[in-house]
Amino acid sequence: MFSTSCHYGLQAMIYIALHSTNDKNVDLGQIAEKQDIPKHFLSKILQMLVKNGLLNSMKGPTGGFSLSRPADDITLIEVIDAIDGLDVFTQCGIGFKRCDDDHPCPIHNEYKQVRNNIRELFENKTLLELSEDIESGDSIVSLGKPLNKD
Repeated sequence: MFSTSCHYGLQAMIYIALHSTNDKNVDLGQIAEKQDIPKHFLSKILQMLVKNGLLNSMKGPTGGFSLSRPADDITLIEVIDAIDGLDVFTQCGIGFKRCDDDHPCPIHNEYKQVRNNIRELFENKTLLELSEDIESGDSIVSLGKPLNKD
């Protein structure tokens, strides 16, 4: 549904939300290594997120990346919009160029509902919520945090 760049951007934003603090930025190399993302590719993605006002970038020995706003104020839809745009939430599920409410394809009405539900999920989920799920062990993803084992 989303590009590889968008997937990497979402993963990086969650990683930064988990690992940055007011006085500690997260290094590009650390994110790339821990997330197994090509460093050069990730650099371009993170710069896109800086340009769109979702990340701060600092150079120098204590440089790296941090969120531009609190994690509870950044939704996943903002990250998606910054990288891929929101066309995925309006495009035809089969790929017809002229599919719309007035000229629907065979799956238009059902797909529109699914697409709207997915958009609503991304509009309402914040980086903080995902970070908390990871930290509590409610998610299979660890992103550098130890997984809770019961």
